Amino acid sequence: MLSTDTIRNIVQYVTEGFMEIFRPNDEQYPMIGVQPFSGTINHHRSRFGR
Repeated sequence: MLSTDTIRNIVQYVTEGFMEIFRPNDEQYPMIGVQPFSGTINHHRSRFGR
């Protein structure tokens, strides 16, 4: 049979996991979107280049 302390530790472990997953996003990344490729391909035999 599980003791009260063991059950309390299991509940705390699961609760902390949910809190970590579902907390608000605090990352400060710039909102720049997808940037198109505008460079050149180095290999002349590439199927993407001419």
